Amino acid sequence: MRGRAWLGAALVLGAQLRALWLAAAVEVHTAKEVVAVNGTNQRLKCTFSSSSPVGQQLSVSWNFQPEDLSSHEPVFYYLKEPYKPPMGRFKDRVTWDGNIERNDVSIIIWNLQPSDNGTFTCQVTNWPDVYGTIGEVRLRVVQKVSFSEIHFLAVAIGSASVLMIIVVTAAIICRQRRRKARDKRLEVADSE
Repeated sequence: MRGRAWLGAALVLGAQLRALWLAAAVEVHTAKEVVAVNGTNQRLKCTFSSSSPVGQQLSVSWNFQPEDLSSHEPVFYYLKEPYKPPMGRFKDRVTWDGNIERNDVSIIIWNLQPSDNGTFTCQVTNWPDVYGTIGEVRLRVVQKVSFSEIHFLAVAIGSASVLMIIVVTAAIICRQRRRKARDKRLEVADSE
């Protein structure tokens, strides 16, 4: 009898583990930090992966936590279609820019202001995948773009490329002048 009890317990445990496998969590992917210039528009990218096919019950919630850590504010909601916020700081300043078929649930924030500094969260549920990670994007709105190391590197590479083109062009011109001068000397020598 004991063998059958163990077999029954193993079968029940196997069924529970399979149910847990089928109800895997949704994984949400976002940029960790985004820097944008005051007055511009910024796309906040959020993508997800799910072990279940995307269905009619897929929902997306975007929320905002200001830097001063005051209460969370709703930014955007999606369930079968996009819903803009009816009030608040993002009313008439946020649009849907996602594509559910491509697992993209991104939004665009319009006319960024310094008061938009903070953390945006993107949460996706796709039944039966109702649990999972919440994507976070820290947005920093700046007055002007800082001259980063990447910009410096791009300017250095661009300048080196232009200098190389000038040197090669000068070498070609010098070679052609020498060749013309040599040909002229040979012509004069032949005519004498």
